[in-house]
Amino acid sequence: MKLLIALYFFILAIIQTGLFLGVYHYYRSQSSVRPSPYWMVSLLASIFALIIFGAGVLTISDVAKPEFTFTIANFFFYIATLLQGLFCRSLNQEISKKIKIIFLCSAAIFLIVFELMRIHGNFEIRTVFFCILTSILYSWQIIELKAKRKESPSRQLLYLQYASSAEMFFAIGRIAILIISSLTIREVEQIPQVLILFTITQLVMNTLSYIAIGGYWAERIAVSNAQSKTENQEIRALLQERENLINSLLKANKTAATGALSASIAHELNQPLGASSLNIQFLQKKLSDGQMDPKLQQEVLNTLLLDNERAANIIRTLRSVFADERIESADVGLSQLSNDVLSIARPEIVSKQIKVRQSLPSNLIVQTNRSEIQQVLLNLLNNAIQALASSKQADKEIVIEGRFTGSGVELSIADNGDGVPLQAQANLFELLVDSQKKGMGLGLWLCKHIVMRHGGTIRYEPNLLSGARFIIELPIQSKAI
Repeated sequence: MKLLIALYFFILAIIQTGLFLGVYHYYRSQSSVRPSPYWMVSLLASIFALIIFGAGVLTISDVAKPEFTFTIANFFFYIATLLQGLFCRSLNQEISKKIKIIFLCSAAIFLIVFELMRIHGNFEIRTVFFCILTSILYSWQIIELKAKRKESPSRQLLYLQYASSAEMFFAIGRIAILIISSLTIREVEQIPQVLILFTITQLVMNTLSYIAIGGYWAERIAVSNAQSKTENQEIRALLQERENLINSLLKANKTAATGALSASIAHELNQPLGASSLNIQFLQKKLSDGQMDPKLQQEVLNTLLLDNERAANIIRTLRSVFADERIESADVGLSQLSNDVLSIARPEIVSKQIKVRQSLPSNLIVQTNRSEIQQVLLNLLNNAIQALASSKQADKEIVIEGRFTGSGVELSIADNGDGVPLQAQANLFELLVDSQKKGMGLGLWLCKHIVMRHGGTIRYEPNLLSGARFIIELPIQSKAI
């Protein structure tokens, strides 16, 4: 009889150990949903209780006066039931510090009381005492589970509620059997078979409750993974939509940034084309008169070639600003890039009588996206031109400077205009916020966006005497993302 009862306890301990190890390793791989520490520790306490109780049954001689190990085993059983109740409570609300202290004190009181009952009481009193306490805890679990299921239906919590109800039923049944039998039990062989059956069945229901809790957390993980998959798809869609929006804004900003320059660029093209036309007419006249000197002919042809190259260079530079294709990162000389931008803006600069001063080393080279950084410089240069156009400054000047820093390169564009109003400086780089009445509120925001995606920064500083100064910092090997 002893061996058979001990075997029941050991088998249940092995089952619960397998459940604990499986759940532990499974949940260690999950980051979205973590199991409650209450039921994990509860399961561990139940395993210890089963092993200690099973080992105690093998060596017990007097059921009425068992060894101290039975107090330890029942203490672990009580802790396991207590923690399972706290787990059910935690489903509805966070366990307060006050409740934790109360239950910790109850566990200490249980240990003392049960030990006194082991020394001075008998098997029947201890069993009734333990079953009454656990029945109260099972009732509490059922109430908490009903409240949770009402708020958030779950099949696994329903199974847990059924298992807790069964545990309470068999605990009350054990009390009833002891009252009805009216036996004085001193040896294991005197324990009624039906009482052993109810005890083992209660422990089986307890094991099923742990399985139901494990199923509940697996259910939570499945829901969380499904939500994460949906959220990831939504995030990807939003990122794609954001990228499309930014590309559209880049195109719109290109038009806005160069719109003010288009007329003067046409004028700039008219100069080499007009000169070419005059030279061609001159050639035609000389040829028709038969008075063409070979030396003069070569000189006129060279002039035509230079005018043609000048017109082609203006068109090529402007075309690169409007290019829609994505250009991968490459080595870009900032000095040459600045010259290209100035060639586009030169008519406006000349018409506004603005002096441009550059200080850019020829070896100031970064690995970057030429088209996008060119657009940043064109935006800042156009802003400086507009600021000086509305300024009453007598000697209008734009200063473009560049230098190497410890982490990369620094490029600045400054003007001696009226500067940015103090109230506008805080939101200068925000979308649809523009300090100029004619602006669209896109330029500086896009400048910041482009520079940041290249791993750099852009900031505004008031010029020393008057005007504005924008400073760009880029790493040597920036790469558009």
